Amino acid sequence: MGYETITIDTSGGVCTVRLNRPEVRNALGLETRYELRDFFTKAGEDESIRCIILTGNGPVFSAGGDLSQMEGLDPFKGRKRLQSGHAMIQSMIQLEKPIIAAVNGAAAGAGVSMALACDMILSCSSAVYIQSFVKVGLIPDLGSIYFLPRLIGRHKAMELMMTGERITADEAHRLGLINRVVNDEMLMEEAQKLARRLADGPAHSIGLTKKLINRSILADLEHTLEEEGLAQGICFHSDDFSEGRNAFFEKRKPNFRLRVEE
Repeated sequence: MGYETITIDTSGGVCTVRLNRPEVRNALGLETRYELRDFFTKAGEDESIRCIILTGNGPVFSAGGDLSQMEGLDPFKGRKRLQSGHAMIQSMIQLEKPIIAAVNGAAAGAGVSMALACDMILSCSSAVYIQSFVKVGLIPDLGSIYFLPRLIGRHKAMELMMTGERITADEAHRLGLINRVVNDEMLMEEAQKLARRLADGPAHSIGLTKKLINRSILADLEHTLEEEGLAQGICFHSDDFSEGRNAFFEKRKPNFRLRVEE
């Protein structure tokens, strides 16, 4: 499997997938989403793969969506763009093999969503988690609205999503967002240990356990993603997103009151 934005390394039943766009902090552009979906779909039929580790190349896990690709999106184009991310998330959920997120640095926006779609999350101690969508005038997408309240409760999810507050790895662990925090230099070693343990386990039992757990708690995910696409399509076309996106690239604080004050 040859890819441009991710790297694949398989050994002893464990496949390590690295987001490989460090120059843009592993932002999830369209090509990355398509490649991840393709990989996870094919991994289901690859008998050499029994467990997957998903991590990032460089000091950042993923900065989230690639804002450079989001200019001039009307509601229809915005919704269509989001569907590529939804397909990626669904391919992760539907894969009957365990996926471990090894969060090697900051995870923001859709980067958090992607980690939440994994089956277990190991985090380096220096990582931070940011529901950054609100900072650019968007709603949380790629499933965060579905996953996060179910993990940490409605009120705390509201706070993190509406303020964009960053939380440390230790706080994420305390809230139940992640499984384990390890020293930065030990992250991949610990992820490999866990992955090998799963890879050495009964594949059918583990796969069916994942399938049944997901089926029991994710029954409404498809409906939530559909509504998310409609809402985000509107946000993509808003003055708030235009201001938030411009402020991001101009490295300044956005003024979401600008339209009101005018």
